[in-house]
Amino acid sequence: MKKYGTKYLVSLFIAALLLRILFVFESPVKGWDETVYANLGYDLSKNPLDYSFARKWSDYVPGDWPKAGFRAPLLPYILSIVYLGNSQILVDLFIPLIGALSIFIVYLLAKALFNKKVALYASLLFVFLPIHVVFSGKILTDVFSTFFITLSILFFWYGFEKRKNTYKMLFGVFLALSLLARYTTLLIIPIFPIYLILRHRNLSFLRDKFIWASICLFFVTLLPWFFYGTIEYNNPLGPFLHAQKARSYWGGTEPWYFFLQYSLSMFSILSIIFLIALVFIACNKVMRKNYGVIFLLIWFFSFFIFISMIPHKEDRFILPITPPLVILSALFLNNLRKYKKTILILVVLILAFSTGYQFYQTAKKSYVETNLCFLEANKFLQNVEKNALIITDESPIIYFYTKLETHFYPRPFNLYNLKNLINTYYKNRPVYVLFTQYDMPLDNEENVNIKNMLDYNFEIVFRCPESGNSSLVYKYS
Repeated sequence: MKKYGTKYLVSLFIAALLLRILFVFESPVKGWDETVYANLGYDLSKNPLDYSFARKWSDYVPGDWPKAGFRAPLLPYILSIVYLGNSQILVDLFIPLIGALSIFIVYLLAKALFNKKVALYASLLFVFLPIHVVFSGKILTDVFSTFFITLSILFFWYGFEKRKNTYKMLFGVFLALSLLARYTTLLIIPIFPIYLILRHRNLSFLRDKFIWASICLFFVTLLPWFFYGTIEYNNPLGPFLHAQKARSYWGGTEPWYFFLQYSLSMFSILSIIFLIALVFIACNKVMRKNYGVIFLLIWFFSFFIFISMIPHKEDRFILPITPPLVILSALFLNNLRKYKKTILILVVLILAFSTGYQFYQTAKKSYVETNLCFLEANKFLQNVEKNALIITDESPIIYFYTKLETHFYPRPFNLYNLKNLINTYYKNRPVYVLFTQYDMPLDNEENVNIKNMLDYNFEIVFRCPESGNSSLVYKYS
């Protein structure tokens, strides 16, 4: 049975990895946030002590430019090591690998909480969970941080339920790494004292010296980032405060029920299975008293409530609740008395179909002229002078593909401001202006006026398509 289980897990890992690699190619162009993290990693590979936007590109920084502390640092620093291999494909495949490795962590956690059968079911469901598959194909912190959160929770359970003191200390270290992977891990931290209080019905657990050792290791692991905050912000908590400011700066405001509204697209049939599992738990006296169930429910609902309260929401923000959602769903499926395997296979097939359909729909919308021409413009710019400056409103994306210095469009964007910018800061350098419908569609009158101004005053050195206007590169002279 042990040999069978190992082969089963290895097969799931390979399937999960291949599926997640496929989603790397869901779109021909990397998104803004993806290129920000990748660029930070690339720059850190050149100078690991300079975590900022002071080099050749920039993010939209909500104050305190060029400080980058509002971006959690762990992913960029690990990518900086990957970049030493001098291969972009290794960078592209890093998050798919992390996503696939998460299968093992979910398996170990479900096994520790319940049993091997539930663990096998949970790992199978996790392979095809749409939201996890989709974002495993992107260079973002969500799948990455979920990996560390799940690992830290595994160590917590081994340490405080299995009474293994080494894991108690590892828990503190990996919880800190989870926070450095994504700052919203702060929303996870309350689940641990809540569970321990419910578990012990008092504060006796505070007498455990290894709890204090774990807390100390948590803060020791964060010390380098506190030091960065002190140097850059004159406040050890500066990066976290900057991140809070950034959250109010970016994006719109979504309703509190945003994640409920999109649950079917994120979790497919598991959103329904999970609701049935909650009813099953509520009606089952044994399950209600199971500490593994109690812990997973605290994890799920605590994070869900907190993340639903923030103003700006994106579907990927909910990823930290995917492990408890999958494990509790697997627990319910394992407790079915009839047609257990048939229902499991049906659920997996629906998950796989949902994931494949999302790939098809996104790829269909992404592999269009606007995006493909934007990519071609980047390829053209890769071959211009190495000291060239690119004027663009897609600074991190252009830098990701070209490694050339960029500058945002002057505001307001007119001929006088453009010439003033170049003559003041970039005189005697080759300068190119990129106009693209990727971010400036020509159904907007202001964008039409900008394009007409560029057409009239500068030489077009690249156009895509040849007789169209999806992307144009102008040479300033």
